[in-house]
Parts: sequence; C-alpha cells; structure tokens
Amino acid sequence: MSPLSRGDVAHLADLARIDLSETELDRMVGELGVILESVATVQQAPIEGVSPMSHPMPLTNVTRPDVVVPGLSAEEALSGAPEAEQQRFSVPRILTED
Repeated sequence: MSPLSRGDVAHLADLARIDLSETELDRMVGELGVILESVATVQQAPIEGVSPMSHPMPLTNVTRPDVVVPGLSAEEALSGAPEAEQQRFSVPRILTED
C-alpha cells in the first residue's frame, strides 16, 4: 500500500502548478508510491567507508591544454568580408530609430 493518499498527490500537484485530471491523480498515487519505495530502498544501501563522488566512474579530462597562439589580425579577419569600415564588418541597418 502506498504511503501517499490521493489528497497528498493533489496537494503536490497544486504546489507544482500541475493540473491533473481525476484519472491522472489516481494513477499518480501508485506511481509516486513506487518512486518513494525505490528511494527508501536506495537509502538502505550500506555506505560506511564510501567516499562521496559526483560520478560512478572516474572522469578524465579529455580537453587539450590551453596554449596561447596568435590570432588573426584585423586585416586578415576582414579579408573575406563583403564590406568593412573602420576595421569592422559593415552590415546593413535592420532596425530603425523608432
């Protein structure tokens, strides 16, 4: 038997601003009950001597190291631009002053 009542589920749905139909309320009583039972089972796991961790498997950073390399000059960056003005890309205005 689920420790949740239909009223509990309706209250939780109201707090979460979820509009549940009568059928959905009845179904959610059982589904939330199963979830609560599963959490209770996990909480009974022996954890003495187990260090807290963020992932079940060790993670290795696969990114490359940061290396400073020279970037493009303004002329090189603008070399393929259709139009440039004052070392900037020149684009048509799409907004008015209104």
